Amino acid sequence: MKIGFHTDAFNSAYWNFEKCLQWAEANEVHFIECGLIDGVSWIHGLGYQPHVALYEDPLLLQKKMANYGVRFSQVDAAYPLSSLEGPLYGVPYVLKSIPWAKHAGCDKIATTDGLHKPPGLCDEEAMSIMKRSYEQIIEVATAYEITVNIELHGYFTTNPQRLEQMLNFCDSPFLQINFDTGNTFISGQDPVSFCERFKDQVSHVHVKDVSESLAAAVRGEETGIAVSHCALGDGINADNIRQCLSILQKNGYNGVLSMECEGSGGSMIEKSLGWLRNLMDELGIPEE
Repeated sequence: MKIGFHTDAFNSAYWNFEKCLQWAEANEVHFIECGLIDGVSWIHGLGYQPHVALYEDPLLLQKKMANYGVRFSQVDAAYPLSSLEGPLYGVPYVLKSIPWAKHAGCDKIATTDGLHKPPGLCDEEAMSIMKRSYEQIIEVATAYEITVNIELHGYFTTNPQRLEQMLNFCDSPFLQINFDTGNTFISGQDPVSFCERFKDQVSHVHVKDVSESLAAAVRGEETGIAVSHCALGDGINADNIRQCLSILQKNGYNGVLSMECEGSGGSMIEKSLGWLRNLMDELGIPEE
């Protein structure tokens, strides 16, 4: 398996994307994931945000990343597609991201639903909206050979029955799952049984631990964690991560394990990196 990280880790440190590349090079991490920005913002323009804008040339960016020995594992275009605004804003955002990702040498895009039950819609109406949205997205993704991953992050996607329905929106190998160890746990699900159920559809993984205090406060009430403020191995989700990696290993998964935790200027994510590498060694999983 491969190790990567989401640049969300450095939101609070106000790093820019290139500084994240420097961290990756220094720590021998060769895969990176970031959010895509459709437009401009002052905080990004001034260099205080670790994500990438779609106006940036993807071929030149790919060359810059190669100089650091880094490439994309996935780019994040996860506007909530379950909302009333999903077709208006989310679908064009994803469709614009697909050719950009292709030129940037990235073959995966993350999408998701909203964190909560969408206001003004019953569940079936929201599912119907998402079905039409994913049909449009997958038509384009198939042409570009880009895998569209459903990230487990919201009201529908952390519900196994609803997720099963979503995977059946389109009969396509380009609709897969971004499995998330932390979001499945905080939503009240069992990450291990969730992973076992959907192991054949997993094409990218977010690895998150959960602190005991956060779990006590919101588990079963929230569906996703923006960024975990707990290093891997320091929380109560560590054994679930271990078991999930074992399931994926036995199933032949050789994709990226993307760390999602607060960077704290590097120290927390470096601790997470050490723990993950040790765990992979214990399980006999070679790091590619």
